[in-house]
Amino acid sequence: MADVAEVEVVVAHAERATLRVGEVFLKIDADQARVDVEVEAMALAPVPTPQVLWRKPPVLALAALSGTALGRLGEPSTASAAAWAAAGAAVRMLHDSPLPPWPGRSLDELASRLDGECEWLVRHGALPTDLVTRNRQVAESALRPWTPVFTHGDLQITHVFVDGDTVTGVIDWSEAAQGDALYDLAVLTLGHEERLDDVVAGYGADVDLDVIRGWWSWRSLVAVRWLVEHGFDPSSPGCEIDVLRSRM
Repeated sequence: MADVAEVEVVVAHAERATLRVGEVFLKIDADQARVDVEVEAMALAPVPTPQVLWRKPPVLALAALSGTALGRLGEPSTASAAAWAAAGAAVRMLHDSPLPPWPGRSLDELASRLDGECEWLVRHGALPTDLVTRNRQVAESALRPWTPVFTHGDLQITHVFVDGDTVTGVIDWSEAAQGDALYDLAVLTLGHEERLDDVVAGYGADVDLDVIRGWWSWRSLVAVRWLVEHGFDPSSPGCEIDVLRSRM
């Protein structure tokens, strides 16, 4: 690493930062419990994950993955249909594996989170009331009992790397836990609804589209305040607010 000419800031906000130095990613996180989950989840997951090079709190060093991210929210994905299907197959492999020993968020916690975020969005005028109300109704379909599986918990497309039609790895496991399989599929296809058929084909099981749409609304509603407070723009074309508008 001494010969590396530059350091790339991959993401940085008040909670954590990720830097790329050559072929090494350095994740800096003050919440060591979150890092504990990430390291253990990567060890348990039956899909490719980054190699842990070393850990010296608050820094976790990971080897870079080959290939490129499946896509980016707000931008068209150039990945093939076969690559999206491969991502679906990888998710199914994860969901079919033994549960991690720690629980995820309960149904009551998820409903309470949604209520609180919707109240904040309306009270602060962050989004039109009718937009919040409609998506709150859509999100209800996701808030039902489910059989828990091993979920990634934050399976956005920037966290899935592919090389051609092959998944080379999945990153950022700090939200991994027992959870709803359809939540992972919804996060993976958020803002890329046209790719859902490819993902489901690779996943190899029927999915309830109303539940997927419900998780799209839930995820977008609860993300807006966090994104704004951390310097991101959920109103960018194709991002969270556009996802909410598509449900009107």
